Amino acid sequence: MVKRDSFLVHQVKSFSFAIEGIAYSFKKGTHFKIHTITAIAVVVLGLFYTVSPLEWLVLILTISAVISAETMNTAIEETCDILHPDEHPKARLAKHCAAGAVLILSVAAAAIGIIIFAPKII
Repeated sequence: MVKRDSFLVHQVKSFSFAIEGIAYSFKKGTHFKIHTITAIAVVVLGLFYTVSPLEWLVLILTISAVISAETMNTAIEETCDILHPDEHPKARLAKHCAAGAVLILSVAAAAIGIIIFAPKII
């Protein structure tokens, strides 16, 4: 019984750490807030325009990918700031690459949104 209890305690702690990371990303990041507001708007539009189950799957995967990437971007920025508190060219490039990854996903998400919603709106 002890092993099961310690496993459950470990799982609860792991989830609380993950939630702490998400909350920090939301609190710290302007772009994280923009992506969250956009995700809420997409869900509202999806409910309003009654998107299909397949479209919901695509939207959910896209939303989660963008928000996850933004969270990883925050983690990379924080790590670079700890390792190199002063400006460092490699840390700068790491931050820019992480931001670029979020941009790529965001552009893809916008294209997916247009493909799904434009015919319904028009």
